[in-house]
Amino acid sequence: METKAELINKLRSLLTRRDKQFLLFLLIFSIFISVMETAGVSVIMPFISVASNFSLIDSNKYFNFLYSLFGFREHIDFVIVFGIFLIIFYSVRSAINLFYFYLLSRFSKGRYHLLAYRLFENYIGMSYHSFIQKNSADINKAIINEAQNLTNIISAILFMMSEIFVVMFIYSMMLYINWKITILLTIILIFNSLLLILTISKKIKRAGVKREEHQKKFYEIINTTLGNFKIMKLRSNTDEILKKFIESSSGFAKVNILNETLVQFPRLFLEAVGFSIVTFVVVYLVFKYQRDVSSALGLISMFVLGLYRLMPSVNRILSSYNQILYNKRSLDIVHNDLMYRSEELKDKEIEFNDKIELRDISFEYNKDRIVLKNINITIKKGEKIAFVGESGSGKTTLVDIIIGLYKPQTGFIAVDGKKLNQDNIKSWRRKIGYIPQSVYLFDGTVAQNVVFDGVEDREKVIDVLKKANIYKFLQTQEGIDTVVGENGIKLSGGQKQRIAIARALYHDPEILVLDEATSALDNETESNIMDEIYTLAESKTMIIVAHRLSTISRCEKKIELSNGVIRENQN
Repeated sequence: METKAELINKLRSLLTRRDKQFLLFLLIFSIFISVMETAGVSVIMPFISVASNFSLIDSNKYFNFLYSLFGFREHIDFVIVFGIFLIIFYSVRSAINLFYFYLLSRFSKGRYHLLAYRLFENYIGMSYHSFIQKNSADINKAIINEAQNLTNIISAILFMMSEIFVVMFIYSMMLYINWKITILLTIILIFNSLLLILTISKKIKRAGVKREEHQKKFYEIINTTLGNFKIMKLRSNTDEILKKFIESSSGFAKVNILNETLVQFPRLFLEAVGFSIVTFVVVYLVFKYQRDVSSALGLISMFVLGLYRLMPSVNRILSSYNQILYNKRSLDIVHNDLMYRSEELKDKEIEFNDKIELRDISFEYNKDRIVLKNINITIKKGEKIAFVGESGSGKTTLVDIIIGLYKPQTGFIAVDGKKLNQDNIKSWRRKIGYIPQSVYLFDGTVAQNVVFDGVEDREKVIDVLKKANIYKFLQTQEGIDTVVGENGIKLSGGQKQRIAIARALYHDPEILVLDEATSALDNETESNIMDEIYTLAESKTMIIVAHRLSTISRCEKKIELSNGVIRENQN
């Protein structure tokens, strides 16, 4: 089981140096707040005492000193000014508390932006090999939910920190006033708090684990269903999908209901204990002195107010502790995902004027499962080369190595005699125009999908759309501002592929890669698109992965792969 020290260390590793400095400031501020809270409780007893017995002004050396210092002439004036001072003090105390809670919220909730950004940055900075091991539902959940839940942990820790100081100072004051009653109160509160931690807190912790499990399933069902909407409609199996959704959604709701209910239990329980303690104190004093307790009214008032202020603090400490337990899985998830090493790539320029050389390339996804073995190929500038072979022969993996997404276990790639490495791989990737088999278009305009992550040049967008032979069709719609729908649902397969071609051409790549780019199209559409691509890429180097011979008919070099080795090399 993970220790509290490990939990704190994980949390510390997620905070920046500036965050830790601000936390230190909040710690000092919380001590100041605690002193004010204690003063607010302790000052009530003397006020009630002097208000109920004016003679204390003369008999009590502290009251008498203040009375003389400020030149009061009437006892009643002293009491009235004392009361006005308390009203001002409590108003100022409330304002300072409000500002402190604002700082707590600003810090804890402000971490969501930073954590979500760091997660997103880390995900897109992963190596391609690491990224494809992740589930998109888990990524979405981590950024949207787990980062938010983690801020709740930070908020809970900050609240615990501030309330612990309040409890310490108020207890110290109560010990000074009457240590016997305070020790009794302490024993009762510690016993009840331990009872709550050993029972309620354990249930909340288990609910937190189930919360993460149900939420994970919840995201998976949504992503899977909406990503395969057409298939789902054709199979007409919505009842089964809805059943799974109900299971995860209702399970998620149930654990939240359980948590919300159990979180309230400590407050209600401690309130009952608190009122019982006040009653017990009065009974104890009556029993001890065998008379009414009017003489102990100040003492009783102080203890009543002390408990009135103490109970919410104890409740907040327990509630914060339970919230940490409930959201603990979020800390584990965010911490683990931020531990993924991002690619540390530099941007040294590399020129491609002559040839690409693959020398003794071997690659494996898992140990003892070789995908490619001792591959040696030379691709000349402007050459059209095709990789063919059965599914699983290693074609796509080899292309991913060539374009710099995978790093070979052995061997190297050299461009004009310079080896590809972490210093120049970013420059190399920018030379690639990639057209995949499955084109993803987001729900935006054609122009936005073509530009993708670059600066929009409308004239350039129109130019590449013309080259991709889709601009005439777009003129019958809304031009380059035509909305394509999520994943290009408003377009045909051929139209989506042409937009993918325009996207690949937009940054004027030196190398054009087609990875089964036309395999999902009919023969006539494929033939038309390939003719267009060959024309567009006449001066470019082309690397094609394909099954159909017609797709690669105009390639100068055809390389057949079988079980990760070159079976045939046709020049």
